[in-house]
Amino acid sequence: MTASGADVRGRVRGNDYRVLQPPQRLKPELTVSVVIPAYGGQDKLDLVLAGLARQTYPAELTEVIVVDNGSTPPLRLPAIRPAGTRLIVCPEPGRATARNAGLAEATGDVIHWLDSDVVLTPGAIEAHMRWHHAAPYLVVTGYIRFTGAQLPAELPEDLEKHFEPAEPHAWIVDLVERTNGLTDNPQRPFSLHVGGATSVNARLIAAAGPMDEELILGQDTEMGYRLAQAGAVFVPEPAARAYHLGPTMRMRDKQPIDRVSHAFVADRIPAYRWLRGHPGRQWKVPYVTVIVDGTAGYDSVRATVDALLAGTVPDISVLLLGPWDALQRERRAPLRDPDLDLVLVHGHYLHEGRVRLAAGEDVDPAVPFVLRLPPGWVPGEDSLARLLDLARDESLGLVNVLLHESSEGVVAARLERVSAFARARIVREPGEDLDDAVDAVSGVSWVEAGTYGFTTDPAPLLGRRGTYRARMEAQAETARLAKEAERLRGQVAKWKEESGRWRKTAVELRREVGSLRRQLAAAGRAQKSLRALVASTMKRALRKRLRG
Repeated sequence: MTASGADVRGRVRGNDYRVLQPPQRLKPELTVSVVIPAYGGQDKLDLVLAGLARQTYPAELTEVIVVDNGSTPPLRLPAIRPAGTRLIVCPEPGRATARNAGLAEATGDVIHWLDSDVVLTPGAIEAHMRWHHAAPYLVVTGYIRFTGAQLPAELPEDLEKHFEPAEPHAWIVDLVERTNGLTDNPQRPFSLHVGGATSVNARLIAAAGPMDEELILGQDTEMGYRLAQAGAVFVPEPAARAYHLGPTMRMRDKQPIDRVSHAFVADRIPAYRWLRGHPGRQWKVPYVTVIVDGTAGYDSVRATVDALLAGTVPDISVLLLGPWDALQRERRAPLRDPDLDLVLVHGHYLHEGRVRLAAGEDVDPAVPFVLRLPPGWVPGEDSLARLLDLARDESLGLVNVLLHESSEGVVAARLERVSAFARARIVREPGEDLDDAVDAVSGVSWVEAGTYGFTTDPAPLLGRRGTYRARMEAQAETARLAKEAERLRGQVAKWKEESGRWRKTAVELRREVGSLRRQLAAAGRAQKSLRALVASTMKRALRKRLRG
């Protein structure tokens, strides 16, 4: 590692792609498939294909696949187009369906998504491909500007002169600027995956899977999330410029679109925590899956699993590993069944919606975190939430929890960030330990079990009713204390008022004492003068008498 944390072998840590150095003088080797779903808009499509015909990236390494998504009249290929352009038909409606149809036909090392109303500037694809020649796990997005200019009959030579002034893709510009070009480890860099002008390494798409055709809207973002889970690094490339012919649907109707999109992507993108505000419901893709060995004994397994299900993270699934399909139940003498504990585990959790019984580690790759927890070790009510906070706050790929250490070895739990392990598998060198590769791309930490509330001697579970009652009691006590605090504040105010009166009285008394002192001093001086006068008078009278 260098002082900045970048891997000297060119491996990206987090999303800080600055360690990569795209070649300035590119020797093109990778092929690219440009996939354009289209529904109507022949005039715009003609301009888009004319723009592709001007690209500086070699034509022999480029193929263009236009997918007619049921247009009436059918779309046609114009005379001005790249040589490697072909038109296919996908009658089933939907942008995701059309893109998947084009993806199935694509043969390139890189897939470049392009909308049928986005005109690329001549060097745009080359700017994308520089990055893809630098690393095989990148998602590159160009800068789109939205023009209101009148559509020309033919694509002008000077695109800027004709299409400007134009508006930038404001939210992308804002995201990039706030995160120093997405290098300051933003929480959701996958938001950069937009279908208008984004390129993706084909192997990443193969790992993540095609677009979700069940979604009405939000397909680009959802696929971007799965690409992130597959290990992708997201790169904004300002040299890859394009013009969108007119405003987007989102620019016209952002709130209605968000309403529809959020209703569906909440189930599929756990990273959108604000869309999962419900305190107890289940989601299609849970935030964390906990893997537990179900063969370790009924009591140990139940203590661990029940504590997980009762914790402060409801967005969870538990994967219980065991030979469940081969399990045979003893019917005549069940208490002497050698597999009795397995039977009990199986029966106890068979119908629990958040628990899945499986023979192997079949974890949904879209789940952000996986916790591997030895049975018998019981997390505290907030233990998992605290581990997740640590992993998120420090952008860690792995958090090891030291449960027990002896001469026989170390017993530990492991909280794994799925995207970090996916990236580590891509960049790991032969013979390199996977955890070391995770440390290079994301970071690894160790914590103590006691510090995070893990124990083998758990307290009884409180339960939802008990939690509710405790909350009600706490609220009542809070209200009582607030009332008492208000009373004390009133008493303090009263004392302050009385103190003010006392201070005022003291000032008045000091004034009266001062006046009395001055009067007394004046009386003293008068008395002294009177005495002197009497003495003088007596002396004169005495002298007069003596002379007479």
